[in-house]
Amino acid sequence: MARANGGEPDAGRRLKSWALRAGLTDITATSATWTYATADERAWWSGLWADRTVASSYAERATESGHATAEQLREISEAWREWGRQEDGWFSVLHGEILCRKTV
Repeated sequence: MARANGGEPDAGRRLKSWALRAGLTDITATSATWTYATADERAWWSGLWADRTVASSYAERATESGHATAEQLREISEAWREWGRQEDGWFSVLHGEILCRKTV
């Protein structure tokens, strides 16, 4: 879906390569995470994705492009809500980051 919409879902791991190809040499590569583990965090994250999965431009593009049917999206939405209710559930997103400095 990301590539079909003009995005690059693997951008984080390519950041340093892109910076080097751009001629930058003073590059600091780091990472950060988002983590959703508490009941409130899981409720928010799972609710956000449950809603987005069925009622958004993302959902429209998923069905229009044939990536998923409306029924499949409803099932995915419910799975997000079910995950959010699980006491042992947690979710983490890794973000690649770079800081580039160019000497003048």
